[in-house]
Amino acid sequence: MKISYNWLKQFIKTDWEVEKTGELLTDLGLEVEGIESYQSVKGGLEGVVVGQVLTCKKHPDADKLNITTVDLGNGVQVQIVCGAPNVAAGQKVPVATIGTKLYNDKGEEWIIKKGKIRGEESHGMICAEDELGLGKSHDGIMVLDANIPVGTKASEIFDIENDLIFEIGLTPNRADAMSHWGVARDLKAGLLQKDIHLELITPSVSSFRVENRLHKIDAKVKNPNLAPRYCGVIISGIKVKESPLWIQHRLKAIGITPKNNVVDVTNYVLHELGQPLHAFDTHHIEGNKIEVKTVEAGTKFITLDEVERELHPEDLMICDAVKPLCIAGVFGGITSGVTETTTSVFLESAYFDPISIRKTAKRHGLNTDASFRFERGIDPNITEYALKRAALLIQEFAGGIISSELIDLYPKKIEDFQVFLSFDNAAKLIGEELPQETIKKILTSLEIKINSVTESGVGLTIPAYRNDVRREADVIEEILRVYGYNNISFTQKLNASISNIDKFADHSVQNTISNQLVGQGFNEMLSNSLTSPEYTLLSEQLKSENDVVILNPLSNDLAVLRRSMLFSGLEAVSHNINRKRGDLKLFEFGKTYHSYENERTENKHLSILVSGSRSRESWNLGSQTSDFFYLKGIILSVLDRLGITKIKTSPIQNDLFAEGLSLSIGKARLVDFGVVKKSVLKYFSISQEVLYADFEWDTVLEYARHTKIKYTDIPKFPEVRRDFALLLDESVNFEDIHTIAKQTEKLFLKDINLFDVYQGKNLPKGKKSYAVSFTLQDDNKTLTDKQIDKIMNKLQYNFESKLGAELR
Repeated sequence: MKISYNWLKQFIKTDWEVEKTGELLTDLGLEVEGIESYQSVKGGLEGVVVGQVLTCKKHPDADKLNITTVDLGNGVQVQIVCGAPNVAAGQKVPVATIGTKLYNDKGEEWIIKKGKIRGEESHGMICAEDELGLGKSHDGIMVLDANIPVGTKASEIFDIENDLIFEIGLTPNRADAMSHWGVARDLKAGLLQKDIHLELITPSVSSFRVENRLHKIDAKVKNPNLAPRYCGVIISGIKVKESPLWIQHRLKAIGITPKNNVVDVTNYVLHELGQPLHAFDTHHIEGNKIEVKTVEAGTKFITLDEVERELHPEDLMICDAVKPLCIAGVFGGITSGVTETTTSVFLESAYFDPISIRKTAKRHGLNTDASFRFERGIDPNITEYALKRAALLIQEFAGGIISSELIDLYPKKIEDFQVFLSFDNAAKLIGEELPQETIKKILTSLEIKINSVTESGVGLTIPAYRNDVRREADVIEEILRVYGYNNISFTQKLNASISNIDKFADHSVQNTISNQLVGQGFNEMLSNSLTSPEYTLLSEQLKSENDVVILNPLSNDLAVLRRSMLFSGLEAVSHNINRKRGDLKLFEFGKTYHSYENERTENKHLSILVSGSRSRESWNLGSQTSDFFYLKGIILSVLDRLGITKIKTSPIQNDLFAEGLSLSIGKARLVDFGVVKKSVLKYFSISQEVLYADFEWDTVLEYARHTKIKYTDIPKFPEVRRDFALLLDESVNFEDIHTIAKQTEKLFLKDINLFDVYQGKNLPKGKKSYAVSFTLQDDNKTLTDKQIDKIMNKLQYNFESKLGAELR
């Protein structure tokens, strides 16, 4: 938000330097992000002086050029070649001297230099008004008043506005400060805290008069909840033209392009008082009727930007007896605006429901100065005052008379808020006990009325325009920002208590697993919980009726809360692959959201995605592609780190996977993992294989919490390894071997490992070869060969009898 310092000084007469004022505004919570200078004429006419043309004769080599001698004062006379048809001896003219910087209408700089024109030297330029930025005419040079002394600086005789502009990063809650008047209110309170007493000057509207009642508008508000207050008045006999320079300067300084005297007044009052206004050409109001209402869904309406929009049944509209005229509080219609032929206007000032305006603006993708203010909540008590202020300015700039009664539809007054402030609570939150008189002084300076004072606190009435101050904590924040955060003292003593944190607290376990995964080469990612509803269509198991739909989405791609962590993860994979980063190992902790008939649920997940090579390309390390078994190893290492080992494996039931497994304990599913379907990958324009694991994090935490970790001494006796090369049917898997081995020898068998798989040449059809190692160890003594052979014979017998295995 841009705030003009000159404009601000119309409300509060301060002589503070701009930097000092900026610091105070920042301390008050109106953060000044920058200060820039503004000049109504860029360059400020620096280097342009008044000269007198002493002689003027035709150029010998150019019919349209003249050679002049110009007196610049202090005895300085220069020769200037001029092409203007109206230059003549004796004239007083503006002269841009050598080195002067002038600017064209695009703001591009050009410097006056000494030069030769058709062989004749020229030491400057006699200027037209458009060359100086003082107008648009280029018919000839400017001829000045003959009484102006030669050598006078041009900046002293022309109305040049020099201003300083604050760029304020306004927080959304500070609707009260969305105007120069609002900023001045805060500045006054801040200065008062520094014992600088300045009056807040408000424009007078005492001269507002209804001069006749020849025109009548029948105004009705169909839904007062959407338009709690609606005011209007007719001004007739106006003449639309350019605004006075001073109001043009005010608007240009804050980045607004002047249009005409009526529209400029509505913009001026908006930025002066924070009250949006709209002017309708009364000749386009049919039936002398204004109705504030919603219209049928699908109604077509063309706005000022010449875009045809389809209206929503909740869009509040300003209508006449026949048609819509304006989207209330957001944007005007193309047919009812003020033009050069307008002679009478209906001037509107209103307070619209902030939620309604915000929804309408979002629906139509509009963000105007009016909607910006209405959707945050303006002051309902200045609606009439701002209307009178604007009406008087229009009369001043455009003529005309007030020719109707002032309409003020305000059936239910918006009341001020009542809050009780406890002095003890204020001291606790601030961290320091402020004097009660200081607190009362600050509250009064903020226009917060003190109703009662007791030993424990004060009863307060908060003005309606402070819709961000409704609780005791809000009042304390107001006191603190005016008192000054920097003025709160800090003690030299720091008190802290040691809290007993559960080692299985969610964040603690997440940190443990995150560190482990990062150590295994993974990168943590964080994706948006908002996603596209189209992703639901990629799975038959995800029903769209279970989506949690956003009522007011930023875009259609962010219209629902995610049902699966996979899709946001694949967005990240696709993003990286498109940037030549195809070797990916990613993980994310997040939530999924589901809407069922009787409830909505949030489920925590840990997702893991791998694709491409396991490690970075290196001269001494062969390329190993991430595969199903690599991902399985990562998953088991996570579960093992949490002490979860007794798990059951079953085929996956998730249709987003081409193949995969589900790990569970009893009926509780811990993790699904596998290879993502190619049809799903294709939707994200991914051509390489992607493997994905989805942990049910709440379930994993629950089982980790109840897992008891046992500690044992390091074995003192050696372990023994024996290997089998088993010829098996293709239907047999390693899990079958693992289960039978554990059932055969429970005491001495410590580890079983599959270290080679072979299928192909020299093997019978339908067979495969597994090379399996068995690690044996007795914790109390060294195993003998006899014991080892006995165990291995039992294993061989069981493999042969139960699996049909053969030793190779």
